[in-house]
Amino acid sequence: MTVDATLARINDGVQLHHQRGQRDAARDLFTRIWDEIGGQDGDPLHVCVLAHAMADVQDDVHQELLWDQRALAAADLLTDTRVAQAGVALPVAGLYPSLHLNLGECHRKLGDLDRAREHLRHAQAGIDALGDDEYARLIRAGLDRLTQLLASASENAPQ
Repeated sequence: MTVDATLARINDGVQLHHQRGQRDAARDLFTRIWDEIGGQDGDPLHVCVLAHAMADVQDDVHQELLWDQRALAAADLLTDTRVAQAGVALPVAGLYPSLHLNLGECHRKLGDLDRAREHLRHAQAGIDALGDDEYARLIRAGLDRLTQLLASASENAPQ
């Protein structure tokens, strides 16, 4: 199987951000890739993965939400065949828990707790598509954290 060069470059940007702390450099790389793939009109797999990564390097939660929404919309256009061709180990269904987790977190930050809970429910409903590896544990931990934050927000809300 050949390595998908675009996904490899996106991964380079993710590494810049997460392992080297170079958020701005990652955002610049993602912007160049976004332009190269044709933006939202590009290959849905590239759009999904890139938008998902781009959301993580935004300074403004509204921009983060916009990128997360783009990622979700692109995921809806994906097939398991396309994902497998690119060498992605997950089926399309395995992408949704993380996408919904991120959307839920954005809505929580924006104070839209109902929408945050809606995305949390979608993420939880799809969690079985993940295995029991490090990635799955990371997503489950994120879901637990969001659940606790939303419960705390409900307890502290004015009556």
